[in-house]
Amino acid sequence: MMSEVAEEHALVMAGHQEFLTFTLGEEEYAIDILKVQEIRGYDAVTRIANTPDYIKGVINMRGVIVPVVDMRLKFHVGQAVYDQFTVMIILNLGERVVGMVVDGVSDVVALAPEQIRPAPEFGAAMDTQYIQGLASIDKRMAIVVDIEKLMTSSEMGLVDRVVAGN
Repeated sequence: MMSEVAEEHALVMAGHQEFLTFTLGEEEYAIDILKVQEIRGYDAVTRIANTPDYIKGVINMRGVIVPVVDMRLKFHVGQAVYDQFTVMIILNLGERVVGMVVDGVSDVVALAPEQIRPAPEFGAAMDTQYIQGLASIDKRMAIVVDIEKLMTSSEMGLVDRVVAGN
């Protein structure tokens, strides 16, 4: 009988990609696990003046100043409540570390490319340019987000783009 770790490794080797799933309100989302540096409880943040509501502020994490984005506010999924269950996912996006606040972390899942279907147009609710697709996980659906594309977008203003030739 194969161990769970060995089974996950075999799936990844067979062309599957691993995703971290998390919840915002009633919805489940998935992001590439390779972009995740760590998962931690919600810390108080230092607010920065003149930033959009969804940018909660910054935290000092072992000497690194990390901007924190509240994904409920960014995706317009209601008002965020910060309690002992609120989770911060720390992302490592190339040259920048960014924190994102979510309601809770669900699981790490391995998905085959054929399990991720193209996303339909959602209208004004969410800009689909940051959605890789919809994934079927058991009997539920998860919205697969291209988190690096979202966090490095000019509208977020969190990560400086690297200009070729510099």
